[in-house]
Amino acid sequence: MKFKLLTAFLLFSGYIQAQNLNIIPQPKLADNKLGQFNFNSHATIAVGDTSLTSLATYFQKEVMKAKGFSLATTYNNAEASINLVLTTSTQATGSYNLTITPGHINISSANKEGVFYGLISLLQLIKLDSTGDAGNIYLQACEISDSPRYQWRGLMLDESRHFFGKDKVKQILDWMAYYKLNKFHWHLTDVQGWRIDIKKYPKLATVGGVGNYSDTSAEAEYYTQHDIKEIVNYAANRFITVIPEIDMPGHATAANRAYPEFTGGSVARYPNFTFNPANEKTYQYLADIIKETNALFPAHMIHLGGDEVAFGIKAWSLDTAIAHVMQKKEFEGVNDLERYFFKRMADTVSSLGSKVLAWDEATGTDLPAGKTIIFWWRQNLPGQLHLALQKNYQVVLCPRLPLYFDFVQDTGHVSGPKWNGVFNGISSVYNFPDTQAPLEELNNKLIIGVQANIWTESIESEKRLDFMLFPRIAGLAEAGWTSPELKNEQAFNERLKAEFKNYDDSGIYYYNPFDPSFHPEVVDFAPRIKIPKVQRYAGSRISKRSHIKGRGKNKKQQKVSYASVERIHKRRK
Repeated sequence: MKFKLLTAFLLFSGYIQAQNLNIIPQPKLADNKLGQFNFNSHATIAVGDTSLTSLATYFQKEVMKAKGFSLATTYNNAEASINLVLTTSTQATGSYNLTITPGHINISSANKEGVFYGLISLLQLIKLDSTGDAGNIYLQACEISDSPRYQWRGLMLDESRHFFGKDKVKQILDWMAYYKLNKFHWHLTDVQGWRIDIKKYPKLATVGGVGNYSDTSAEAEYYTQHDIKEIVNYAANRFITVIPEIDMPGHATAANRAYPEFTGGSVARYPNFTFNPANEKTYQYLADIIKETNALFPAHMIHLGGDEVAFGIKAWSLDTAIAHVMQKKEFEGVNDLERYFFKRMADTVSSLGSKVLAWDEATGTDLPAGKTIIFWWRQNLPGQLHLALQKNYQVVLCPRLPLYFDFVQDTGHVSGPKWNGVFNGISSVYNFPDTQAPLEELNNKLIIGVQANIWTESIESEKRLDFMLFPRIAGLAEAGWTSPELKNEQAFNERLKAEFKNYDDSGIYYYNPFDPSFHPEVVDFAPRIKIPKVQRYAGSRISKRSHIKGRGKNKKQQKVSYASVERIHKRRK
């Protein structure tokens, strides 16, 4: 009993001290020690294994940018004040130990990713330290033992609706690395634009890349294959895996502009929204695209979308060739045909040795359990999460509430969607997923992580993109890394306030939840306003003004729709 109490006390003590370190996400265990390490330009980094050289170089560059210190490297541990060590111990990917004493700093891990994250934690302590002078930084002696809660800590960026380009993507990757996020889901194709060059079908980029959400005639914007390789390599150097999304069979409008022979038809509001499932050439066309895409991304994962096909699927019911295929295959309805289509394309991905990723609509398709990852985004449909787990699919949690970062983050904001009036503040992001999903499901090993999604219908400028991303990205980092028993929102808020200096120094236009007026909301597009309707009743006509002020013949007839901000888009993307 005494041993258990002592253990609990030690864990609690480490927890309390970990809260005092300016590290996001919060380390699993941290213990402050006596003394300080004087960090300055005379510090030398020892690389115990040559495979760690690139990590030391990365750290050197970041310290130079942040503090102007030029650090040397060596392969002799005895000469160095900072030692990087690969161990032979058994540790989860990303786990590390960081020890700071008055005489030296030691970072060790069983894997390179863990050493990198140890360096990131040290970098955060250096950047936010306020104890030193111009040439010296005094780091508190401590011992940190850290490991991530989830192996999938993701962020998705939609560049179909609005295109941001290489430099902005690299900046986002830098911040992802800084917060130990490791999966970048790249939404490259949708209704508004096709953003990846496919050599076999060049018009996908040159024609499908024309336009965006706010300007349908905008000049074509897309990534060349050279751009893709550059960004993938840039991410890999930060231990971030890049996963492309090629959306199908819906959200295909941009592709169908380029190659209309593969369209599945049009319905009101959703012209050419799907690919044609009755045309055998469609499957070869998409297989060619998948193969070329797969060769560009070493992740061995391709996201095929699979969502919201219902928006355009009615066009299939009106096509005689599609009806013939359905009759031949004895399908009862277009939903069976949709699942058939998706299974064929998923098989193409699997044949390349890659995993199939899809939104939660795909749980209804018979996909291989060991080769499928489902992204649960519809928090109002928990049955989709249950079904995915029942079918032994791995699952990434990314529900609209609270992980859609295009949603407004405060009651006073007007641009962007809400869900039934609910906004996605940083508090709800920080406390995810434990406040939302049942404990028995969160303990299921098939749940491999969390991801925030940034859809860009309401985001055109980099300034607004930053405003929607920061500081919620810090809350996302804690949601993906920190165990629930270690969370303390008040302590997180204090660390976050300290982090704002980092944002200021980096020129980030962020939202300050503790002082909402500090940075006013960036609005790229004026919200749509509903004009109150004039109601007509038998024997009377009530004017807009008298209706609003409560005057009129019969108060029961006062059914005016008051002016209200209408969200810019109604669909989930």
